[in-house]
Amino acid sequence: QVQLAESGGGVVQVGDSLGLSCTASGRSLSRYLMGWFRQAPGKERELVAAIRWDSDSPWYTDVAKGRCTIARDNAKNTVYLQMFRLTPGDTAIYTCAASDEYYRVPVDPHEYIYWGQGTQVTVSS
Repeated sequence: QVQLAESGGGVVQVGDSLGLSCTASGRSLSRYLMGWFRQAPGKERELVAAIRWDSDSPWYTDVAKGRCTIARDNAKNTVYLQMFRLTPGDTAIYTCAASDEYYRVPVDPHEYIYWGQGTQVTVSS
């Protein structure tokens, strides 16, 4: 069993940057593909970025490309999401999740087996 805990959310201004962390306990994250999802009020949960166990070929949704960086430190059992040039459209609950897919990046949340509780990111104009 893996427990995931996010941190780093908060209220920021338009154009600001923000970094999120997701730290695991209970088991090593090294064998899992990790994803960052977000869910805005009234919208479905969507995958923002994902990273394979070996950090090769990080994946980003079109909205996130160029404005987000995902990284992981397996030794620290932690995955990071750095976001830049934030807009009000980025306001959402951000949640990290683990998948046992090896290479393919699942975009369907149902293919992720472990989830954190989420952290709120609010971008104020």
